[in-house]
Amino acid sequence: MSAPAPGATRLTTKVLRDLPQPSWDEGKEQRGRVLIIGGSEQVRGAALLAATAALRAGAGKLQIATARGVAGSLAIATPEALVIGLEVDDQGQIARGCEALDHALGTADAVLVGSGMRRSPATAALVRHVAERTTGTLVVDAGALSAELCAPPGAPFVLTPHAGEMAALAEVDKDIVQREPQVFAREFARRTRSVLVLKGATTFIAAPDGALWIHRGGCPGLGTSGSGDVLAGIVAGLAARGGAPEQAALCGVLVHAMAGERLSRRVGTVGFLAREIPAQVPGILERLA
Repeated sequence: MSAPAPGATRLTTKVLRDLPQPSWDEGKEQRGRVLIIGGSEQVRGAALLAATAALRAGAGKLQIATARGVAGSLAIATPEALVIGLEVDDQGQIARGCEALDHALGTADAVLVGSGMRRSPATAALVRHVAERTTGTLVVDAGALSAELCAPPGAPFVLTPHAGEMAALAEVDKDIVQREPQVFAREFARRTRSVLVLKGATTFIAAPDGALWIHRGGCPGLGTSGSGDVLAGIVAGLAARGGAPEQAALCGVLVHAMAGERLSRRVGTVGFLAREIPAQVPGILERLA
């Protein structure tokens, strides 16, 4: 991996100091509403991981929109959430929205789309629909990522690709992205007018104006199935409770890494599960507030 770009800032716990903190008399409405759009007939649990992480990050109210055949079991697994079932195509992928989803998009303080979804024309059409109707912060992950995304001026999305997804977006080989990750992060953030979180053992976070942060930390155990869904959920939860897109992304990366470090001490360097990460989040946020 190449050396950090000039002008890059090392990400530290200082970024958490300005995160909006709940007061003792605040209720769930004041901590914000988060909407998770994700999952499929094949990958049923991804939306659950993201949704749990969003609540653990402090969001006050949770809604989930997922494949219709998954909605019932997800509602039981997540009694805290209002769950919306969406139509799927013959591949079991979410094919279209509905009136209930449009209402949720218009009332959510933060929306996450993509966890457990696969890239397809139907997914791309749904993401465009979501982007047009979202009034809060939009976090885009996994199968919802697209090179066609471009946020409205002054209202950046948060995009969370790993190196393989970044390579697909840029239409280059993965090893090229890994040689110059900061270049790709900055360029794609500028092009999409978004905060770009390029995930990896070293994570690069780029803002639309060219600002760049670097985080080295966490542990190898975070490189596990579902960990990215948890990170995206944390970012969405922090955005719902009042964090600006850039702030939510920076804090989310840091808290996710610190949760991995805690689990590595308790469970082992590798072998802990993505579902175990969210439970670490509240204590980290409280300790660093």
